[in-house]
Amino acid sequence: MTALTAPPPPTGPPGAAPGIPTGAPRPRRRAGRALAVLARTVAVFVPVFLVATFVTFALRALSGLSPARLQLGEQASPEAIARVEAQWGLDRPFLVQYADWFGDVLHGQLGTSWTNGTSVSTLIGLGLGVSLSVAGLALLIGVVVGLALGTLAALRRGGPLDRAVTGFVTVISVMPAFVVGIVLVTVLAVGLGLFPSAGYVPPAQGLGPWLAHITLPALALSCDVIADVARQLRGGLVAAYRENYVLGAVVRGLSPRRIFFRHVLRNGVGPALATLGLKFPALVGASVVTEWIFGLQGFGRFANDSAQAGDVPAVQGVLVVSIVLVVGFNLLVNLVLGRLVPAAGRGV
Repeated sequence: MTALTAPPPPTGPPGAAPGIPTGAPRPRRRAGRALAVLARTVAVFVPVFLVATFVTFALRALSGLSPARLQLGEQASPEAIARVEAQWGLDRPFLVQYADWFGDVLHGQLGTSWTNGTSVSTLIGLGLGVSLSVAGLALLIGVVVGLALGTLAALRRGGPLDRAVTGFVTVISVMPAFVVGIVLVTVLAVGLGLFPSAGYVPPAQGLGPWLAHITLPALALSCDVIADVARQLRGGLVAAYRENYVLGAVVRGLSPRRIFFRHVLRNGVGPALATLGLKFPALVGASVVTEWIFGLQGFGRFANDSAQAGDVPAVQGVLVVSIVLVVGFNLLVNLVLGRLVPAAGRGV
């Protein structure tokens, strides 16, 4: 007689099919998808960064500006101009200059200012902290308020609340930031005395004073973010509600809350998140008018002053930092999209 042997014990959790291991492959698949998204993003942005930095360095040759003319004046002799340019290393071949400059950029060195001889990295660092503080708070306000408004409009699509939200975001999207800033200063700072009207306090001197000084400029800059996030989220959620998987979830008897958070929100939030890829760097770089209104010595104001002075190394440094912000923030957004949005994780 043939001996009967017992089947192997199940390897999965209770309720799983016998003999089928579960649990382990799922984290590996998630990690693989994250790595695939990271690889695709890096493959796109590395060439973009290289091309952008090359064009940025060519700025001096295209502009025709020279440190000798800034230091010696327009009436300087050709010999004096050649001597000063040799001191700055501008008499070497263009590609040699670019290779040295790009190597310094990779080490965080952005050159020396033509106007005062100070390190451009130091000058940018002084203003970048101010602008990052304001832009970060503006982005946070824009995302929170925009997500709330877009969700309300999508859940009440076609109704009075939807039309009210649509009208509100349309109005704030066409209002310039400097107009909003002037109104905020007049009402909340001068009229009610709730916030300081100008100046900046570093976080090291207290979170309360720091937030008080950056709230009004952040509110002025957040209007465009609120409008874009709300519009994109509403459109994405409305489109997700029309998909067949939502109808299938309704047929299976899932609750509206579970349908929204499990299916609709994950698939509809993609366009809203994608718009943030350029919003944060734009907030940092385009805040020059707002910084003038609120008396802030930020990144945008430094860029404007450098361009007006013809300080090419400083302008090049500003462009490099802007490129890094755009590339880095888009990389972060793509990773978040790949993690949250199923279609983005599959490369769709």
